[in-house]
Amino acid sequence: MVNKVILIGNVGAEPEVRALETGIKMARLRIATTERIYNSSTGEKREHTEWHTVVLWRGQADFAEKYIRKGSQVYVEGKIRSREWTEEATGNKRYAIEILADEIRLLGGQRRNDGNYGEHRGGPQPGHPAYGSRQEAQNTVPGLPKDADDLPF
Repeated sequence: MVNKVILIGNVGAEPEVRALETGIKMARLRIATTERIYNSSTGEKREHTEWHTVVLWRGQADFAEKYIRKGSQVYVEGKIRSREWTEEATGNKRYAIEILADEIRLLGGQRRNDGNYGEHRGGPQPGHPAYGSRQEAQNTVPGLPKDADDLPF
C-alpha cells in the first residue's frame, strides 16, 4: 500500500509554530495548489484552488519558523493523515485531513541569509547514527549516482 503526497504550492499564511509540553516543536502550514482547467470545446479557462494543511515536526518546524513566510513557494512530500476529536465545549465531533510532511523545500528562488536555497528533509540528518539506511540502500543500485542531487532531473 502507498500513501504518498507531493505538493507544490504557495503558503497562504505565516506558519503556526508551537512547542508541546514535552518541548517538541510542531508547525502547521496552509498551502494552496491551483489547477488551471481549459475546456477546448467551449474555450473556457478556469482555475480551481485547493487548500492543504501541512504538519511539520521537530527540525522541519524550526526550518519553517526561520525561513518559510506567507507567499513562499514550497515543495512538500508526505502522507495523508486524518484525525477526529470531540470538542470539549460543545461535544461536537470534528474531523481534519492533513499532510504529514516527510520533506519540505523552499522553491521560487528565495534564498536564506547564507545565500543557499532552503531545504529540510525529514528523518535523521547527516552525522546522526541512524542516518543513511535508506540512502545507503539507494546507493547500492548499479548505475545510480551516489548523491541524489546528481540525478539529471
